Amino acid sequence: MKHCLLLISFALLTANLGYAQKEDIKDAKDTGERKDYNKWTLEVTAGQSKGTKPFTVGYYSSNPDKMFGSINFNTFSVGVRYMFSAKFGLKADFSSDQFTNNKNTDSKDFKLQQYRFGLQGVVNASRLFNIQQELGRLSILIHAGLQGAQATPKYKPDEGEVGYFYNKSELNLGVMFGISPEFRVSKKFSIIGDFSTLSNFRQHWTWDGRVSDKSNNLSGQMIMSSIGLTYSFGKDNIHGDWAIIDEGKLKEIEELDKRIGELESMLNDSDKDGVPDYLDVENNSIAGVAVDTKGRMIDVNKNGVPDELEKYMANTYVDKSNIKETLETANADMIKRLINEGYVTTYFDTGKTNPTNVSTEGIDFMLTYLRNNPSASIDIIGHADEIGKTAYNDKLSIGRANTVKNTLIKAGVDASRLNVVSEGEDASVAIDSKDARRLVRRVTFKVRE
Repeated sequence: MKHCLLLISFALLTANLGYAQKEDIKDAKDTGERKDYNKWTLEVTAGQSKGTKPFTVGYYSSNPDKMFGSINFNTFSVGVRYMFSAKFGLKADFSSDQFTNNKNTDSKDFKLQQYRFGLQGVVNASRLFNIQQELGRLSILIHAGLQGAQATPKYKPDEGEVGYFYNKSELNLGVMFGISPEFRVSKKFSIIGDFSTLSNFRQHWTWDGRVSDKSNNLSGQMIMSSIGLTYSFGKDNIHGDWAIIDEGKLKEIEELDKRIGELESMLNDSDKDGVPDYLDVENNSIAGVAVDTKGRMIDVNKNGVPDELEKYMANTYVDKSNIKETLETANADMIKRLINEGYVTTYFDTGKTNPTNVSTEGIDFMLTYLRNNPSASIDIIGHADEIGKTAYNDKLSIGRANTVKNTLIKAGVDASRLNVVSEGEDASVAIDSKDARRLVRRVTFKVRE
């Protein structure tokens, strides 16, 4: 039996090394997302089984004085498995076991033939514990259930021997538990090993075919190890134990998580004016300045200066003896300052040179300013975020500035008053923040002296 265990371990080690080399790992990735998978699997195995107890004194199946016995494949099994879901299934199997004394031992001769049928539940532990990606081509199945067996002694005893039931059969009943590691070798075939233990709650004969008192329940135990092949059959083109499962409930949860994430993004308030970004058509308003329900700074007299700033300037800096002229000068200085400090802005989506629909008011503001100040000229400064290569971002920022320039020219502004400047990548915000990067994909302006 130990030789059999070594053989299984070597096979699994070789398989694992093949996985580590990642020679055919692409096969595990070519499945796509499926709504179905192969639910049926056929298993054929061979290996070694032996009874551990009870035995009659003088009979045993292994040699306690030797580390290894002879390799003896004395169990053969065929089974079929059906998976109700990606994690749980049912398995029926039939096996033939033959128990004899090891020829390298001092045990007396015996031979017992057993035919066993089992019905067990199966758990795909790789999926249950969500470690299938880490295991790659490996998979681990756990099975447990009921079994019934017919045991028939086949060794013809010496004449007159008492307590031996030659060619008579007994029905044994019990439970079994096992672990089956798998390694996928092709899209539908896998190598499978199995390590199982069986405990009978109804057994009257020893594994050598003898009994001293048939009325006593001997509670027999046996262990099994085997190796073989599985074949997954169905309409899918990959083994059901490895197919990528697109389960409905899981998909609903993922969609719900995505919608919640989108809702959280919509409720962000980049300029802290109390209006969520998805409603804010002017998401660069000055902190503390009153805005309307769409996030626009309130400017009742339409002179380009928010009313609150205008009132503050009038109360603080305006010469009351010449209030009209002083107010006009203060307003002009304030507007120039707002422009030069980047409060007048036009925003862009990722990789785009056309401004977003809600940010064209920055261009409208500059058009009004240039019309009211016919001697003024401006720099149109393009910016980009840090995503992508620097050369591409430089080209993108100059493209954005040129788009704004061409818009102003078409609106009647002389091209000689417009100077395009590329600032390229703006590294002033966190590169891993999607919301922060929105604020640097922009065009700003500067009034030239």
